[in-house]
Amino acid sequence: MSDYKHPLTDAEFVLNELVQFDQLCADAGLEDINSELASVILTEAGKLGSGMLAPLNRTGDLNHPVLGDSGVQQTEGFAEAYKEYVEGGWATLTAAEEFGGQNLPNVLGTAVNEVWQTANLAFALCPLLSQGAIESISHHGSDDLKQHYLPKLVSGEWTGTMNLTESDAGTDLAAVKTKAVPNGDHYLITGQKIFITWGDHQMTDNILHLVLARLPDAPAGVKGISLFIVPKFLLDENGNPGQRNDAYAVSLEHKLGIHGSPTCVMSFGDNGGAVGYLVGEENKGLAYMFTMMNHARQGVGLQGLAVSEAAYQHALQYAKDRIQGTNKDGSRYPIIRFPDVRRMLMTMKAGTEAMRALCLVAAAEADRGNAARIELLTPIVKGWVTEFAQELTYLGVQIHGGMGFIEETGAAQFYRDARILTIYEGTTGIQALDLVGRKTLVNGGESLQALLDEMAADIAQFESLGGQFTLAAQQCRRSLDNGIAARQWLLDSAVDKNAPGSASVNFMMLFGFLCGGWLMAKSAMRAQAKLDAGEGNPEFLQAKLATARFFCEHMLPRTQSCLASVMAGSDSIMQLDEEQF
Repeated sequence: MSDYKHPLTDAEFVLNELVQFDQLCADAGLEDINSELASVILTEAGKLGSGMLAPLNRTGDLNHPVLGDSGVQQTEGFAEAYKEYVEGGWATLTAAEEFGGQNLPNVLGTAVNEVWQTANLAFALCPLLSQGAIESISHHGSDDLKQHYLPKLVSGEWTGTMNLTESDAGTDLAAVKTKAVPNGDHYLITGQKIFITWGDHQMTDNILHLVLARLPDAPAGVKGISLFIVPKFLLDENGNPGQRNDAYAVSLEHKLGIHGSPTCVMSFGDNGGAVGYLVGEENKGLAYMFTMMNHARQGVGLQGLAVSEAAYQHALQYAKDRIQGTNKDGSRYPIIRFPDVRRMLMTMKAGTEAMRALCLVAAAEADRGNAARIELLTPIVKGWVTEFAQELTYLGVQIHGGMGFIEETGAAQFYRDARILTIYEGTTGIQALDLVGRKTLVNGGESLQALLDEMAADIAQFESLGGQFTLAAQQCRRSLDNGIAARQWLLDSAVDKNAPGSASVNFMMLFGFLCGGWLMAKSAMRAQAKLDAGEGNPEFLQAKLATARFFCEHMLPRTQSCLASVMAGSDSIMQLDEEQF
């Protein structure tokens, strides 16, 4: 989209759309970051996003990275864009000052990351993984590892990857076979990993692979996994890239989407062993990797929002330009006047606003240090947002009609790119099981009840608005009741071993739509308060009232069908024998 303009580049959008950025920062104790500063930062991000990254989105889709004698060669133009990204200081935004970061709030970093992801999903995966690596090393690495590797990762001069998956060990990491043998002050790593995003490229002079592997005497299963830093180039006595390590990309996957992002098969130790350095303690690697993975899961949820936003902008412009209707006087008009096109556009617009609200609120919880709420919201952000993105990008194609099926219009790319989001960093089913198991059943539903109580207080205020919001408030109340009922059913049905797994996805989707409606209701109340006070942009605020009302009236009824499926239990799901399928 050469005419791409992310809405976050508009200062008024920043002031209102970020679920009132000021309030989020104040709640998190971050008074030093205000909406004016956020506006400046996001406007500058929008310039890089629209001026350089967005034009490369189509380029990367058509011109895939290739594997040659010198490794993976990224798509033409990506290296120059990455250089601009690094020189602009964008990689340092939320990192610790100790290692060269700006130590800005996570919520602001999330808003900026949305700009990159909307402009060019394939490109933005590279810094996203580096941010996850920074999190993992910061929390679990030794002081020596931090000093050697974090400054370059934080600056963006080096990038990071996550190496979990093997051909026989996908979600089941207990089956990991990659080995690590002690060898003096380091370990020798041997094995192969698949699906490694940005596993190799020429944009930086080093790449740090975070690799899960087993020691010779490690316990069986996930308790015997350790985490290692395996650099592409070993460091010399001055801390600069020196000798090439025995870690290579040996092939590239041919994918449905995100073509500009190289997905590598990585081989470690084909020539004697790749040098690796232990992160933290032996046999605790899975817990350490989950620090990176949980960061990535919220990041992937943000990608679901971003690609939906890109699809919406694309579809909106097409709906305004495509002339198809004819008036009685013979004059023509665009398809945006058709009620069904409006239905689809409103679903996309209201849906992305609800997604954004949830992503930013989850990010703000990290700034507040609210671990319980972060853990509860993370599977909803990752699972619900990416699943909803499938529908919204689908609608983007549908609005284009037959032209949406033609690659040249660009609508299909968003649809294809979005498809991976429900799979990597833990599938939808994994997120749903996490929500019902580790985040609900394990604590008797206490964390979820605290969220429901907060929702109840806000929805009571929303009900007091009345007027045009009467039906919207009723749907919020019904959806809240559905959430309460789903929680209680889950707690009461735990005796059936198949019940949590059978109900989990619909349970998660229910709470995704409920969270979206709750936050849209809060946005509507704040928008109405601004209008009443004569503040802000009236046109924008009126649009916010409309999208909040639409989401509550048209999206929240889905919680009823989700609840019905949850309460149907596991009987019919598990009824057939394996041979009957």
